[in-house]
Amino acid sequence: MTIKSRIRTVPHYPKPGVMFRDITTLLKDPVGFRITITELVNRYAGQKIDKVAGIESRGFIVGAALAFQLGLGCVPIRKKGTLPAQTVGHDYELEYGTDRIEIHVDAIDPGDRVLLVDDLLATGGTAEAAVKLIGSMGGSIVECCFVIDLPDLGGRQRLTARGQKVFALCEFEGD
Repeated sequence: MTIKSRIRTVPHYPKPGVMFRDITTLLKDPVGFRITITELVNRYAGQKIDKVAGIESRGFIVGAALAFQLGLGCVPIRKKGTLPAQTVGHDYELEYGTDRIEIHVDAIDPGDRVLLVDDLLATGGTAEAAVKLIGSMGGSIVECCFVIDLPDLGGRQRLTARGQKVFALCEFEGD
């Protein structure tokens, strides 16, 4: 069985026409989760990376397991108002309105090489905001890493247009 085969598709969630790719079925599968983290460890072992940054919330799960295996610290990138200490943030556009992600002011040191991790790449808006936020703190992105890429939604192109390298373990076309 592949990683992709362990990901559940929930039709018409959260709205009609959306095919939601749910990694909770992958995470609950001990073999599937181990294969996922092992494949990522094999990709990034030996690279010059200082920290792994995981985007809320499923990016925390994958990012923390990956950081642990690589012997690195893990930095959470959260939604506005959810971190307890002083933060720095970045506002970004959504389809309807704006949102904000934040990180603790002491999370990224100037010159840090950061691996950005999330479960899914769709339009790339949140990942692009995270790249900008980390850059504003003096960090540089080694690569943007995802379990799933939905290539038809343009996120990969959006990030590569900003000069970012993008990697995903699997793709779901037609979304």
